[in-house]
Amino acid sequence: MATAPARVPDLTALALLRDIACTGSMSAAAEGLGLTVQAASARIRAAEQQAGGPVLERARRGRRSSRLTTRGVLLVEWAGPLLAAAADLDVAVAALRDEPAGEDTVVLAANPVVAECLLQAWLVELRDGPGGRVVLRDTPDPAAAVRSGDAAVGVVSTPGPLEDLHAATVGSDPLVLVVAPGHPWAGSEGVDAAQLAGTPLLTRPPGAGARPALEAVLDAAGAGEPVPPRREYAADAALRAAVRAGEGPAVLGRAVVGADVAAGSLVVVDVRGLDLTREFRAVWREGTSPRGTARDLLRIATGGRIR
Repeated sequence: MATAPARVPDLTALALLRDIACTGSMSAAAEGLGLTVQAASARIRAAEQQAGGPVLERARRGRRSSRLTTRGVLLVEWAGPLLAAAADLDVAVAALRDEPAGEDTVVLAANPVVAECLLQAWLVELRDGPGGRVVLRDTPDPAAAVRSGDAAVGVVSTPGPLEDLHAATVGSDPLVLVVAPGHPWAGSEGVDAAQLAGTPLLTRPPGAGARPALEAVLDAAGAGEPVPPRREYAADAALRAAVRAGEGPAVLGRAVVGADVAAGSLVVVDVRGLDLTREFRAVWREGTSPRGTARDLLRIATGGRIR
């Protein structure tokens, strides 16, 4: 099992070094991050210990200057994607905090499947565009939360009519059956719905990941209720690792396994006669017109189709 990286400076130290490169000043960079110069110096010392040498040049009497060494420049360049990803994660995590709602806040009802697949990209675009805040209401029935007024907007991943609600498609996610290269299905012509339903799969828990969509598709195809899974995993990352290790087949989003398939560590198996695409729809109460952050969020989610 992989361990946590031991030689990566903390995010604040990396942000501090980036800001020193931008401002040319340790004190200005520290102030911008809410640190004292002493605290900033301590962060830099820790970063130098982890990087194996100085990241800032030395001035007179051995004191650090605000000029980066080659090691420091490389660290800033390499840390750029990490800091950008951390900023995006920060805005997504804010949606999980249950804080009092303000005028620019919209409550979004969604199940974990939707949040995993779509929400972070919308929140980042909202932050970089019109602004406003989204609070996520985690619920297995987003449509009911919107009907009751507990949420202004919901996103559903289940097919079928939606009574008393407006709906707009916001995305789709092709699902694929994957196995390790050594699995018997890897070199086969594929499987049918009955074989898939009758095979213990590696899955997420009930209601999570691709499992609800797969169960709905198998039911619609008349394949019957799937047999109990071989094992359940809390996250797609753990599920992918188990499939790569040869523990069994799984159905996952194509985007989730794209890198593994390209690298040859997972093989896509054809499922004959089944359309495994799941559709996501944004919903809001019939007879209402979303305003403010709710409207901005819907515009982002639908690619501008909501006016």
